[in-house]
Amino acid sequence: MILFLAKMKASITTYAVSTVYLYTVLFVLFSAYVDSQDIDVQLCQMCEGTVRQDSPVWDFCLKKGQIKGRCCFENNTSNIDTIIGLDLSNCSISHVEHLYNSFTAVIIDLSNNPITNLSDFVFQGFSHLTQLLLPSKLECPGGNSSWEAVEVKNNTRICEGQKNLCNQTALMPWNCPENSFCSPYGPGFFECGCLHNFHGYKCMREGEFPIGEVLGILTGSTVVASSLLWFAQRRKVETT
Repeated sequence: MILFLAKMKASITTYAVSTVYLYTVLFVLFSAYVDSQDIDVQLCQMCEGTVRQDSPVWDFCLKKGQIKGRCCFENNTSNIDTIIGLDLSNCSISHVEHLYNSFTAVIIDLSNNPITNLSDFVFQGFSHLTQLLLPSKLECPGGNSSWEAVEVKNNTRICEGQKNLCNQTALMPWNCPENSFCSPYGPGFFECGCLHNFHGYKCMREGEFPIGEVLGILTGSTVVASSLLWFAQRRKVETT
């Protein structure tokens, strides 16, 4: 009877460990989602009020989306959290390191701010960006060659029509490897993706990605780890 209870206790302990592990994974995923929502709120409320009526973002959003704070969200219930416009003009911003989850933005207004330096990497991944307004002292990210038109008007530099770097092979420092394709990744940036039926380092492996094998390995590792915990707990019970 005592041995049965000990085995039962070990099984319960193993089950508890597995359950804790599962809930930990779910908690991490849920926390990542919540953090993403909080970041959107912080970005949209970085400045007081809502989108300024003298900003091009205002006119754009009246036609394409809905205004929440300083952000314009896509006017589509299935993509309610997609930022398509951002107005941070006249916000007394002096330094910009990143723009959080606004990489889906089509228009961004950073004009009338005391920004003295702005890295091109801030806009890495902003492949949808078609209009960017900056203080006149700053250059358009990626240089003028990354935009269809650049003009300075009323102390504001306007960068319009982001060019597809993949169509400008003469400006590319290197080409994508064999079995891959080029896609824009923000002004002055591009990324390489594997063609269909290719994967791995530099897209050198042909065939479908072995998702079954990967899941099998992960499942097997979980089973082995659980078994080791069970046997270790059982051995501990038997020696006591």
